[in-house]
Amino acid sequence: MRGSQEKCDGAGRAERGRGLGLGLALVSAFAFGGSGVAAKPLIEAGLDPLHVVWLRVAGAALVMLPVAWRHRALVRRRPALLAGFGLLAVAGVQACYFASISRIPVGVALLVEYLAPALVLGWVRFVQRRPVTRAAALGVVLAVGGLACVVEVWAGLSFDAVGLLLALGAACCQVGYFVLSDQGGDAGDDAPDPLGVIAYGLLVGTAVLTVVARPWGMDWGVLARSAAMDGSRVPAWALLCWIVLIATVVAYVTGVLSVRRLSPQVAGVVACLEAVLATVLAWVVLGERLSAPQLVGGSLVLVGAFIAQSSSPEPPPGDGANAVPESEQRLSPSGTAA
Repeated sequence: MRGSQEKCDGAGRAERGRGLGLGLALVSAFAFGGSGVAAKPLIEAGLDPLHVVWLRVAGAALVMLPVAWRHRALVRRRPALLAGFGLLAVAGVQACYFASISRIPVGVALLVEYLAPALVLGWVRFVQRRPVTRAAALGVVLAVGGLACVVEVWAGLSFDAVGLLLALGAACCQVGYFVLSDQGGDAGDDAPDPLGVIAYGLLVGTAVLTVVARPWGMDWGVLARSAAMDGSRVPAWALLCWIVLIATVVAYVTGVLSVRRLSPQVAGVVACLEAVLATVLAWVVLGERLSAPQLVGGSLVLVGAFIAQSSSPEPPPGDGANAVPESEQRLSPSGTAA
């Protein structure tokens, strides 16, 4: 009887932990999805996109500084991982995404960025030469077809081509993050603490963006004024606080904690809701409208990403029937920051 009771208690705790993880993943998706909605008014008020990125990353790095100090041994143990995470997952994704939303709608930029899960499978199949499932390949086809609808290729790219390329650059940087996550987890119990990696990634990203963005030339007066949001006026400093505290710090931390309670694949699927939430927020808050074909295309992108991210990978040649490639076991969106 005691064994049965303990088994039931353990199952109950596991279920509660999974429920908490799902809730954290939803919070992370909402927080990340709100970044573009808050950043676009600042850009339209006169701030350069790179300056907004620098403010976001530098502010978040300052908040996470105590975490970085606690995990200072990472600098000696994993310098390459920290540098790559800062360059790609922080500086690369943020800079490309913010630059893209200055030229194209927020929802479109996020939908293009969320080709990343499909692109990861391309990396696994053609670079690492590991087999992928037919379902995963179907996900790639759906995502690419959906993207064609989003950009309305039949109309000769009705959106800004440079903006689309910048959004695609953000997707490629996310792929780089996933590859780094694979390498970073090879150490098993000696794997670096994800919060420490995030903290140092923000610090590295701040250093890189300081050179690129040159914040000393920023129009700091914009932060003392208000910005327009679909006809309403909002203090610029309040938008910046949202971007730093909610869309960066809370988004990253809840994303990492959700992966600890869910499998990375499940957390990745939930994170795909970021694009939907961002599109809805842009529609409601910024008044950005999408056409019916673009909405259908966006749905296809999300469905394709869902299938690509959640399909069970095939075991690599020579391994057991139940073997799962580590690169796909550890896919996690906690470094996406659009």
